[in-house]
Amino acid sequence: MGELLLESGALGPADLAHALIHQKQFSARLGDVLLRRGLVDEEQLAEALSRQRGLGRAGPAPKSCPATDALARRMPLELALRYRALPWGRLGGMTLIATARPDDVEALRAALPDDFGPCLFAVPTESALDARLHEVFGPALAREAECRLPQDVSCRKWRARPGAAALACILMTFLLAVLLWPATALALVTTIGLVVMVANLGLRAAAVMALRRARPETFQSVRPAAQANRKLPCVSILVPLHREPDIAAPLTERLSRLEYPNELLDICLVVEADDTETLDALEAADLPPWMRVIPVPDGHPRTKPRAMNYALNFTRGDIVGIYDAEDAPAADQLHAVVARFSAAPPDVACLQGQLDYYNPTRNWMARCFTIEYANWFRLVLPGIARLGLVVPLGGTTLFFRREALDDVGGWDAHNVTEDADLGVRLARKGYRTELVNTTTLEEANASPLAWVKQRSRWMKGYVMTWFVHARRPVALWRDLGPKRFFGFHLLFLGSILNAIFMPTLWSLGVMIFGIHHPIANWLPGNAIYIVVGITASSLVASWAIAWIGCAAPHHRKLRRWIPTTEFYFPLATLAMIKALVEIVLRPFHWDKTAHGAFGGDAGAAEIEALETAVAEGRKAG
Repeated sequence: MGELLLESGALGPADLAHALIHQKQFSARLGDVLLRRGLVDEEQLAEALSRQRGLGRAGPAPKSCPATDALARRMPLELALRYRALPWGRLGGMTLIATARPDDVEALRAALPDDFGPCLFAVPTESALDARLHEVFGPALAREAECRLPQDVSCRKWRARPGAAALACILMTFLLAVLLWPATALALVTTIGLVVMVANLGLRAAAVMALRRARPETFQSVRPAAQANRKLPCVSILVPLHREPDIAAPLTERLSRLEYPNELLDICLVVEADDTETLDALEAADLPPWMRVIPVPDGHPRTKPRAMNYALNFTRGDIVGIYDAEDAPAADQLHAVVARFSAAPPDVACLQGQLDYYNPTRNWMARCFTIEYANWFRLVLPGIARLGLVVPLGGTTLFFRREALDDVGGWDAHNVTEDADLGVRLARKGYRTELVNTTTLEEANASPLAWVKQRSRWMKGYVMTWFVHARRPVALWRDLGPKRFFGFHLLFLGSILNAIFMPTLWSLGVMIFGIHHPIANWLPGNAIYIVVGITASSLVASWAIAWIGCAAPHHRKLRRWIPTTEFYFPLATLAMIKALVEIVLRPFHWDKTAHGAFGGDAGAAEIEALETAVAEGRKAG
């Protein structure tokens, strides 16, 4: 093929020599090397491939009409995606099939249905074939994306009317109990709140102890030179975008800093087809050859997991990663992920990276958010993984083995915390998740209103995830085993109940002023002091865990703000109330978090400074 490109004048000898070096170094296809490095364009590559394989050259994609679309749909969808091929038209009595994988023509010919008759094969450009696939099979793939999972592990059959009736009954019962027996009701809910608080704190403490007892593993990045004798996999990255035209240029710049061979990088920017503002901004951003836009046809629900399910059909990598629009991943992150997957046993299906914030000093909310995430991603989640429990995934900096992701059916398009649900389904299938020591910087949610909206979506998803998997307890027990079964309930149901009953714990504060609390009526003698001691000890223990979680050098200045988080976490109750209302009225509504507030020069400066601090912290251990 190199000779053909030289003969046509599309490529110079020096460029070909460099491309061959990269092809050998990364065990990549020469065409991918040439295209991803901008040495040839798609038309030149398709022409060379057709001449190399002795095939025809497919022209532009046929215009959509009933006849051409019916011809294209004769190709089974599975074959069209596997061989990247579609019927392009009729030539005499033969069917012209365009395929972007001319080296698989014989396998494709053998797999075609018998009624196809005689066929000719031709080579199109990748973008022309993708556009035609979206046009012909887009609606069918969009419908499949909405219901990829079996009903027993999906929340798509959630109905608001039964939920409304159940919630109304619970509220009426609670109000009746408060009116008839106010002291007893307060004592009861306070007791439940204490039990839930201690259980949640116990889980966090167990996670911290498990993490600190074990020898910490650091998955350092592996440079391409060190992997010269090992073939690197292709990595596909899904980046869902929705109504975010202003973030297109900063996003392209941040992802361009990833130090992974362009030949093996497949970044897919996933955008709703009617989001013309974002699509226009991406087109104006002059994307590099290893980035492409995947438009998602209209459908219901319009959620991130539905869009990712659709885009998954067009990914090319053996590893599939997820980034959010505002993410700034570490430059060596993909090498760290690939190195760990190479060394890990096959049952490690998912790697979760650490998340941090590049605007932690923006205001008080941002500081508290950063403290919370430092504890979650540097202590709690790694500790839960060490304990062998179900790991609720975060929504970004996730990496999957492609075959495992297909095995569990992708994402639940109707779950608004699709990441946590996917973590449960991976565990139920026998897969494990590990935390990898690499950091992605995000933008902290620094507005109370935006925080409540975002957290209410998370809490709503937690409720749905818990309900979906807990409604068949015997099957869940069989899939997870006793330890992970109870860990699942403690993590998900504990988080839900903690947000609901948190206000009842505040009522214990009246005892500081000598005011009688109804819970004292249930306790013998001086046992009330035990309750006070438990509450105070839990508070101190929580602060101590947060102190440990902020051990990284760039987090230590936040430690003095830890006591103020006691005014931050009560917002979770407001978020929980909003979540319960939405579960009844709008169960699949997606409260979109706005991104890009700090995407200009100030944001870039903050990112650069914090990346330096994170790197220094990793070197210091």
